[in-house]
Amino acid sequence: MYVADSRTPTAPASADGAARPPAGRPPAAVAPTVFALGAVSLITDVSSEMVTAVLPLYLVTGLGLSPLGFGLLDGIYNGFSALVRLVGGHLADRGGGRHKWVAGLGYGLSALCKPLLLLVHTLTPIGLVLAADRTGKGLRTAPRDALISLSSTPETRGRAFGVHRAMDTAGALLGPLAAFVILRATVDGYDAVFTVSACVAAVGVLVLVLFVPNTPPKNPETETVRPTLRAAVALLARRDLRRITICALLLGLATVSDSFVYLLLQRRLGVPDRWFALLPLGTAAAFLLLAVPLGRLADRVGRQRVFLAGHGALLTAYCLLLTSWHGTALPYAVLLLHGGFYAATDGVLMAAASEGVPRELRSSGLALVQTGQAAARFACSLGFGAAWTLWGDRTALLVSTAALAAGAAACLWLRPVPGSPA
Repeated sequence: MYVADSRTPTAPASADGAARPPAGRPPAAVAPTVFALGAVSLITDVSSEMVTAVLPLYLVTGLGLSPLGFGLLDGIYNGFSALVRLVGGHLADRGGGRHKWVAGLGYGLSALCKPLLLLVHTLTPIGLVLAADRTGKGLRTAPRDALISLSSTPETRGRAFGVHRAMDTAGALLGPLAAFVILRATVDGYDAVFTVSACVAAVGVLVLVLFVPNTPPKNPETETVRPTLRAAVALLARRDLRRITICALLLGLATVSDSFVYLLLQRRLGVPDRWFALLPLGTAAAFLLLAVPLGRLADRVGRQRVFLAGHGALLTAYCLLLTSWHGTALPYAVLLLHGGFYAATDGVLMAAASEGVPRELRSSGLALVQTGQAAARFACSLGFGAAWTLWGDRTALLVSTAALAAGAAACLWLRPVPGSPA
């Protein structure tokens, strides 16, 4: 018997399907399932961020790709999952409580892609491997977030997502550090990074299988909506979810990829190549420190306010990169704001989108929002890479800054009805 299958009887659920503690037992601030999923994400992020930390330099410096070519690959890496997120969400909902196994399929596919990076050295095969890796991410993200949502109460959902994202980001913090150490200690640095990354990813899949419980089976008597594709798309008829999805799409269209932010910092400050892999550590450290406090704040003051404030932090970071300031504090300020942006938006968006979506379609509802955001960021990577190639990095960033400001203003106008948790 798997460790994950040894469970206490299912706790009663709230009206929206969230787990409630048994009578007489004080409610836990964060469910054990959230910590188990956080451990899986921590380990998996060590693996994926090892690759992400060296990939821009490997492609641009090692393989000589242009900014446009890198923008295409980076768009694939960050946006291809948009094509399969709805599939992953739908499979989990249709499977009658198989969120864990659909997520496991996604984690396993991504793990298998890591060693393939050792064998490919040209644009097309690298793009195919990255597309397969992001397919795995697309399959797992919505079922994983649905597990977090279903195991939490509405009052603590922001905190639960904050705890998960903090653990996830601890892996993002350790991954670039591990890549830096490996690059410094080995002769064939990139190959060594890809090999170690594959081994760590396999450990993450094992932890998921052993320690993450399945979702309890659905009760047909309480099921209000049949989990069909038509019902999933019909969720957009819900006013709050539709507006949250539109906001995620609009703001995603102006969210410059992390890799471009680090390349811009390197160019502004003349960071040596050997130190490049450490730049993501600043973003990850800020994300780690702020994810839980901002998740709790979102539960108290409103998730939309915190979500838009996070984009305000990102807008400030862009403005700093556009100034002529070259002080030693510049990278710290930009990376702090960059990490604060993720802490205020990533888990908070999923907590807001969970409200009002029935249990039977929770994974599909979250996938709708994630799909809009991922597709928009894919388009932004392509557009930013093309603008950099044609007009230079400063003009490209100026356009993105203006677009982000316009998107934030539109989202202020589109905000859900006052008093809603979003």
